[in-house]
Amino acid sequence: MLFLVSIRLPLAQSYPHPDVVLQGDVHPNQNHTYIEAPFTVPAGTHRISVAFENLGRDQHTVLDLGIADPFRFRGASGGNKNHFTLSESDATPSYLPGAIPAGQWKLLIAVPNIRPAVTSRWRAEVWFNRALDDSSFADKPLRAQPGWYRGDLHMHTAHSDGSCQSQSGNSVPCPLFLTAEAASRRGLDFIAITDHNTTSHYDGERELQGYFDKLLLVPGREMTTFYGHANAFGTTRFIDYRVATGFPGDMDALFRGARKAGAIVSINHPESPTGEVCMGCGWTPPNPVDMSLVTSVEVVNGGGVPATRFWDAQLKDGHRLTAIGGSDNHHSDWPLGKPGSIGFPTTVVYASSLSVSGILDGIRSGRVFIDVTGSRDRMLDITASAGSKSAEMGGDLELSRSDTVTLKVRVAACAGAQVHFFLDGAPSPSLAPEAVTAADQVITANWQSDGGRHWIRVEVDDATGKPLLLGNPIYFGFESSTAHE
Repeated sequence: MLFLVSIRLPLAQSYPHPDVVLQGDVHPNQNHTYIEAPFTVPAGTHRISVAFENLGRDQHTVLDLGIADPFRFRGASGGNKNHFTLSESDATPSYLPGAIPAGQWKLLIAVPNIRPAVTSRWRAEVWFNRALDDSSFADKPLRAQPGWYRGDLHMHTAHSDGSCQSQSGNSVPCPLFLTAEAASRRGLDFIAITDHNTTSHYDGERELQGYFDKLLLVPGREMTTFYGHANAFGTTRFIDYRVATGFPGDMDALFRGARKAGAIVSINHPESPTGEVCMGCGWTPPNPVDMSLVTSVEVVNGGGVPATRFWDAQLKDGHRLTAIGGSDNHHSDWPLGKPGSIGFPTTVVYASSLSVSGILDGIRSGRVFIDVTGSRDRMLDITASAGSKSAEMGGDLELSRSDTVTLKVRVAACAGAQVHFFLDGAPSPSLAPEAVTAADQVITANWQSDGGRHWIRVEVDDATGKPLLLGNPIYFGFESSTAHE
């Protein structure tokens, strides 16, 4: 057998091109034999991704695939997969996660069948630290079109402190599968399972993503410290969460580590009390935190009412942080109408696609609202215009003192409710509440700019004053340098 190896530049310079290309011929005398194709993995690699093409498939040549690292066998998938990935924390089913040692690896190819007088070819492309595989368990968007996508960004399973009742009625660590199943029943489009500090749940999620092909699984974890909790979304890499006396890291180091790994950070339940009932749950860092490292704030946690004081304080300081919600569910078997059940609340994101990058970019953009009780159909959006200038929810509009701003609020599935405007975090006499009288309605209001820096957002309450929806602001006069990355 002849095979060729070509080495390319490191991924950071060449992506999306493969780092290594392996290819070769298979002859009839190699039927019922094994082929080993070696390749070198450089130091510092934390993930290997392989795409394999059997170019003789149409001639009934069968090639089965596997891989070994310098020390051990790492899995085999036969002929049922043409691509796989394996990393320190997760791997495609059939393959083993774990440390990625530098040195000579081997692609293992078995030949169960090749016909006489047929010469077949194969080709394998290998990537090191491929960015896509670090941030997503799906190899393509679950839905490619832009739109509003509904999800839950905070939940726990057996990989931390999630529990549910067993078949015999005992409280047991709750399998990850049940969380995905409950989210699917709720009709959610995406979820982030955020077990505390660990990376162990990612391997299970990679296995589940193929089955739950209508429910996007976003890599997440809750970085739990003594001084506050924060979710990291969008990476499977380990992030050192240890913030304590005697350790070199602080919150800034933690958040920089998350960003270096490709994640965005959201501060969780910052107004919660800290104590023996919920250790470290409140936001009490001993030193000032660089909030430019933060993308969002969990304003609605579980079945609680919106807690906006901390968020408003950050907005006042010029940080455009996106408000999100999360059920913080620890019991996937809770009935779906119960506050704190999966999807109660729901975070609704306008995204370019149902993909990890789409959802994260949507959160960054701020075009997000919180469906406080987790309905399947309530909608909220706001736009602002002044002359030829306009902005959507999450956007910024530069104004002069003489500008009159027209606000248009779209509300759906909220008839009988009331829209409340908040200017700089408080109700304003110039923006009176408006009644919602139709199933799908656009409410228009005007506001006179004074040329200063402000933000306007809306909430929707039902007839009893119970909050239903909370929207993110439109910003006026915020400098672009204060926008979150």
